[in-house]
Amino acid sequence: MFFGESTVMLSYPVNLELDTNNSYLVTFPDIPEAISAGDDEDEALLNALDALESAIEIYFDEKRQLPMPSKPKKGQPVVILPALVVSKVLLANEMLRQGVRKAELARRLNVHMPQVDRLLNPRHSSKLEAIEAALLTLGKRLSISVA
Repeated sequence: MFFGESTVMLSYPVNLELDTNNSYLVTFPDIPEAISAGDDEDEALLNALDALESAIEIYFDEKRQLPMPSKPKKGQPVVILPALVVSKVLLANEMLRQGVRKAELARRLNVHMPQVDRLLNPRHSSKLEAIEAALLTLGKRLSISVA
């Protein structure tokens, strides 16, 4: 996925720790609000995506920029955000950078507020065209790449 001139793929490194209950605890060094667990490593990493999306909702609600992921250490597992969620994160972060509120974005797009709320909901399956249009109103271009 391209945003402006740079390639963006959000792969967040995670820490996996075996806890006293013989289950795995997952934490994100870059997103301390995201914490998850699982009975084994696979389940823990699967649950970690849900925890990360929940944390993204917190950042959006609190109007805070989501930090970009740090580089994982060698062999460190990562959780990769789906492309649609990445585009929503980029949209929300750009709105914050430019000081554009949801009401202003709705006005620019000539849509009602619930439509903008859905664009900024990481769990809603928005149409990519709608996110692309929102980014264009902010002077940004979204394009997709397959690697």
